[in-house]
Amino acid sequence: MAMENKIGWVVACINEFARRNALPVKTAFQFLFLHGGITFLDEHYEAEHLLSFDDAVDDLLRICEAKGGMI
Repeated sequence: MAMENKIGWVVACINEFARRNALPVKTAFQFLFLHGGITFLDEHYEAEHLLSFDDAVDDLLRICEAKGGMI
């Protein structure tokens, strides 16, 4: 059950990232995957899932920008 919760939360973060940046979900996923956002969500789930989606998306953007990703 915990893995299902984590997967659902990661999917929700990707969807929120896509919505906020006016991107198709597939494009958002590819961007996050390429620039370390998906890895970040996986590795920091325990802390990040306690934050709002707005905060998590802000963190994703900072992580990806630090690795060369620009939207």
